[in-house]
Parts: sequence; structure tokens; C-alpha cells
Amino acid sequence: MANGTTRKKGSAVKAARGSVVSKKGTPWGTIIAVVAIVALAASVIVYYMVQSAPKREQEDREAAAASFAPTAQDPDPSKRIPGVVTANYTGSVHVLPTERVAYDKTPPFGGPHDQTWATCTGVVYPTAVRTENMVHSLEHGTVWIAYNPQQVTGDALNLLSVRVKGKPYTMMSPYPGLDKPISLQSWGHQLKLDDANDARIDEFIAALRANPNGVYPEVGASCDAVPGQFDPDNPPPFDPSKPGPDAKPMDYKGSTAAQGEQGMPSAPASSAPASPTPTK
Repeated sequence: MANGTTRKKGSAVKAARGSVVSKKGTPWGTIIAVVAIVALAASVIVYYMVQSAPKREQEDREAAAASFAPTAQDPDPSKRIPGVVTANYTGSVHVLPTERVAYDKTPPFGGPHDQTWATCTGVVYPTAVRTENMVHSLEHGTVWIAYNPQQVTGDALNLLSVRVKGKPYTMMSPYPGLDKPISLQSWGHQLKLDDANDARIDEFIAALRANPNGVYPEVGASCDAVPGQFDPDNPPPFDPSKPGPDAKPMDYKGSTAAQGEQGMPSAPASSAPASPTPTK
């Protein structure tokens, strides 16, 4: 009887020990760590996909607009973009920082301008910038995206920004009172649009940004900030008031004290700008 009882107790002890060993053998800590790593990796991938989506979508838009890149045979592909307006303007006509120009178009896309250009290295200006500085950047081959801040916000604003941020020879800024939601400018060219999804935005940029075929006056000119003259973090503000009677006309010959980029006097204008004509 005692032996039977002893054997039963021994079996029970062995079973209990086996159960404890079995429980100790399950690497719950490792399993939890692996699950946490997998979850973290998944969240990183999802975050990357969400954050990179605008960039990937923009790459698709640029690829679709690649046929508008300029060539020797097609020096100004913007002529194929419906709605583009063009005009002939003389370059290198400079005014002083204290002077204004009575521009013939809003926003202007050529004509006399400040002796210092606005930084145009893919800058998205959060506030409106003095027009005379922005026009000078166009002379260097820049595409300027202007938008009406009351009409373009949220996703539409982000959609425009991704086309500019970090892209050389591009810049973007609000333009209060703009008669359309969006207006694109390059020297002697303009395109006004209603929708930030419009494919013509990418076509315009592809055709005219740093176009090497002489469609703007100063091919190869810099877009970097001018030390001590223009601060992209604190640019000269936009003046919404109407230019006064002392504003310089479009056929202005250039202020004597206004110097060129290399310290040379501004070249005089030879003629008044031609009337804008829409591209067929």
C-alpha cells in the first residue's frame, strides 16, 4: 500500500516537474520581442509609404511631362502648352531697393527689377515677397509659382510645394489679390490656372526651368542667396499698394546707382516690351 502510494506521489511529482520545465521552455520574452520588432518594422514601412507618397506621385507627374523638356530642335516647348501667354522683355534693367516698378502684368513676368534677385533654390516662401526681387530671379531662368492664399490651402498648397521644395531654379510664394488661384511665371512666359492637379504645371516647369536655349536673358546665372543683400528667411515684403507716380515705367532705362551682379552698371533697355500674346 505504501509502495503504491509512493509510486503515485512520485509520478505526480514528475508530472509537476515536467509541467514546470515545459513552462520554462517557452521563450515568451523572445516571442514578445520579435512581435514588437515586426510591429515596429511594419509601422516604419507604413510611415515611409505615407510620407513618400507625395514625392513618388510628383515623380510620376514629372515623368509624364518629360516630353516638354527643351531640345535644340524644340527650344521652347511651352509653345505647345495651352494657355501660356508670352511677351518680349529686355533684361538687365535694374532699380534700387527703394524703388518700385509699374508692372504691366500681375504677377509680372519680365521688365525692370531690383538689382538683387530673390533666392530661387527651391524655396517655398511662406509670405509674399517684394515683386521686384522675384522678377530678377526669372531673368536667371527660374520658374515662380505664385498662388492666391485665400484660394489655395491644405492639400492644394502641399501639391504645389512638392513641385518646388529643393528643386533648383524654382520658387513659390503667396501673391495676395491674384485673379486666379495659381499663376506660373518664367521670363517672358505666364500660365494662370485654377487647379493644383493641372498637368500643365509640370509641363510648364519642364519646358522653362533653366531652359538652356536662351528663352531668358542670363543663362547659367546663380540662384543662391546674395550674402548681405537678400535673406530668404527674412525677405523684403510684398507691397500690395498700387505703385505711385514715382514708380518706374516698363520702358525704364535703369537707375544709375543700381549695379549689376558683377558690380557693373545696368545695361539700358533698348525698347518697350511687346504686348503679350497667348500661345496657340
